[in-house]
Amino acid sequence: MIIDRYRALEKLCKYVKNEKTIIHCLASEAVLRALARRLGEDEDRWGLTGLLHDIDVEVTKADPKVHALKAEELLDEFDLDEEMIDAIRMHNDQATGKPRNTVFQHALAAGETITGLIYATTLVYPDKKIESVKYKSVRKRMNEKAFAASVNRDHIMECEKIGIPIDEFIEISVDAMRGISDEIGI
Repeated sequence: MIIDRYRALEKLCKYVKNEKTIIHCLASEAVLRALARRLGEDEDRWGLTGLLHDIDVEVTKADPKVHALKAEELLDEFDLDEEMIDAIRMHNDQATGKPRNTVFQHALAAGETITGLIYATTLVYPDKKIESVKYKSVRKRMNEKAFAASVNRDHIMECEKIGIPIDEFIEISVDAMRGISDEIGI
């Protein structure tokens, strides 16, 4: 049986202690669920993949040469299908040395990456609430390379490889994170 959300979150919290990383994983889950709805995919599978994609980040000390490869071992006890494990593995293409080439891989890479840009944009608003964030503000920040400099804009642009234009992708992602604003504290 595939892992349920409660057990997935419990498992994530076993290996990830940093609150900001947990928030990132929750935001990634919300965005991946929204993308699954938009693309006619399985929301639970995509959401769980978003939630668990960084389960090994502390175990691997976020080393880009191995991060995401250890996740498969940590998740071995659960019956995640190969496509879910593959998307998790491929969200860090530096570790695999291979380019992403499936809709799921591109969706996870773009979806988990945009959460950082949206979060950073939210924090520059006076009330620091995602409800106040305008889509065009996130779009503007995409072009400001010094803003949230660690956020890889090329990964975000992979949304276009799954048939979602960047402006629509931003709207979907911001709305998804708004839906869990209480849970992620913004």
